[in-house]
Amino acid sequence: MLILPRLRSLLEQGQAAVLVTVERVEGSAPREAGARMIVRTTGDFHGTIGGGTLEWEALHLARDLLAPGARPVLRRDFALGPELSQCCGGRVRIHFERFRPEDRDRVAALAQAEIAASNATSLGLFGAGHVGRALVLALAPLPFIVRWIDERADAFPAAVPANVTKLAPKEPLSELDALPEGAFVLVMTHSHPLDLAITAKALESDRFAYVGLIGSATKRARFLHRMEEAGVSAQQRARLVCPIGLRGIEGKEPAIIAASTAAALLIARETQLKEVAHDN
Repeated sequence: MLILPRLRSLLEQGQAAVLVTVERVEGSAPREAGARMIVRTTGDFHGTIGGGTLEWEALHLARDLLAPGARPVLRRDFALGPELSQCCGGRVRIHFERFRPEDRDRVAALAQAEIAASNATSLGLFGAGHVGRALVLALAPLPFIVRWIDERADAFPAAVPANVTKLAPKEPLSELDALPEGAFVLVMTHSHPLDLAITAKALESDRFAYVGLIGSATKRARFLHRMEEAGVSAQQRARLVCPIGLRGIEGKEPAIIAASTAAALLIARETQLKEVAHDN
C-alpha cells in the first residue's frame, strides 16, 4: 500500500497529518517493522499498523500531535501483552511525525521514491467519466501509476490522487505510444468509435499486458467483429478483457464497478509479476 503519495496529496490540499510508523518489533506483533498509516485531524486514517488496541492507542496519540502547540515528533514503546491486552505478546516501537502543508516539497520527493521502489504498474486509463473518477480513487492506495487521459480537459476533477497524472491531448490515441512495455490499458471514453480505435490499436501493438474495455458482452462481440474486419488477428482479439471487473459482482454504480475493476487489475498484476519472475 502506497502511503507517502497519499500524505503528499493531503498536504497539497492544505491539510496536516501524522505519519505513524512501526519502527521496531520484538517478538510477535500484528504488523512488521515499516508498517505505516496516516492520521488526519478528523481522526480519519489511511493504512494500518495492525488493528486492535495498539492501533486505537496510536490513533489517539497521533491526533494529540495535531493539536495546536503539540510537539511534531513522538516515539512510544508498547508491550502488546500486559499493556494492551493483545495476545501477540511482543513489543513494538511506534514513531509519530506530524507534517504540515509547508512540508509538501520534502514529502513529494519521498513519495516519488516510494512509487519508484514499489515496482508499480503503469496504467493508461482512457476516459474521465463517472466510472473513471471512481476508479482513480479506488486505485489511489494501490501499486499503480495512472496516466488518466481524456481530450475534454474540463471532465477531470480539480484534485486527483498523487499516483495520477491528468492528460488532455487533442488525439488521445497517441497516448498509447507514451505507455511503457507491459503497461495496462483500460478504455472507458465517452465515445464508442474512440473506444474501438484505442482498443484495436492497443491490441495490435502487442505491447501491453492487459487491455480492458468497459461494456457488456454485446459490446464485446460487436467490437471484436469490427476489429476482425479491420485486420486485427484472432490471437490479438482474444486478449481483450470485456466486460471488466470480477464475475459475480453485478452492481452498476460507479463505485461498485471501480472496486470490482481494481480487484481484477490487482489479479492481473499478480499474474504478470509471476510470469516475469518465472522468465527470469
